[in-house]
Amino acid sequence: MPDGSTRTAPAIDTIGYSLAFAGAALFSTKGIFIKLAFAQGVSTEATLALRMLVALPVYLVILLSLLRRNPQLRGLITPRRLLATMAVGILGYYVASYLDFAGQAFVTAQYERLVLFTYPFFVLLFGVLFFGDRMSWNLLPAMGLSYGGLLVIFAWNLTVRPEGLFLGTALVLGSAITFAFYQHLAKRQMLVLGSALFTCIGMSTAALLAIGQSLMVDGAQSYLQYNAEVWLLGFMLGIFGTVLPSFLLNAGIARIGARATSSTASFGPIVTIVLAVFILGEQFTLFHAAGTAMVLAGSWLFARLESTNRARLAQL
Repeated sequence: MPDGSTRTAPAIDTIGYSLAFAGAALFSTKGIFIKLAFAQGVSTEATLALRMLVALPVYLVILLSLLRRNPQLRGLITPRRLLATMAVGILGYYVASYLDFAGQAFVTAQYERLVLFTYPFFVLLFGVLFFGDRMSWNLLPAMGLSYGGLLVIFAWNLTVRPEGLFLGTALVLGSAITFAFYQHLAKRQMLVLGSALFTCIGMSTAALLAIGQSLMVDGAQSYLQYNAEVWLLGFMLGIFGTVLPSFLLNAGIARIGARATSSTASFGPIVTIVLAVFILGEQFTLFHAAGTAMVLAGSWLFARLESTNRARLAQL
């Protein structure tokens, strides 16, 4: 007869994990669109602004629809909460995005995605340092394995094309760090506002900043000179690289939390690698294969141990 004290492990939220996986896969197409825009001579600021020009109307329409269909949501948007949501949105959707876009001018799309892929480790670190999470020391080997893989690819790049490698790596790593901190802050806002309302406010704020920055740097006349291909890339970047994955990812965070969501990103680099090789013509050598395998293996091990740790804590 089963012991009455036996506890059943908590069921996996398949919907939450599916949302997070889908968001990670779509976000991984972003680097391809950015590289194609750079090849057309579009600046970093303008590329980010094109992304936001397409995304902003969508977020505003959804925001107005949410407030019209759910009048009770208006009471949640106090001045203090609105400012907090706007600040978190700027951090995650403007600062992190700009650092990432700027870094991609110096590194390949594959390498950029793998560097960003380390953000779950920063999610863990910030959770322990600032948000009261418990440190899981058994996760350190998995983190070391992933960073070892990055070093393999970094060393290859250093011997083949070292120009701008340190700056590009620093910018993309800064994006990963910023995005990790954003995830913790976003979770707290979404618990009150919900993922859809939070995303609309945060992304709209970031979009206005990005568009304003580009108008100051590039000038409004530059947009009149872009051909149809540039605008198509902006559309793809805005819808498939921004709108859809942002809602999917934030919905995943709201259901399973920041740490669990960050551990589902393993599918992203694979999508980026395949697209980068076949669309951008980037090299994929044995060094890339070994480094990528180490990063993915470290992330898989990290996610598995993290899941085990969470289940163990839930049973205490």
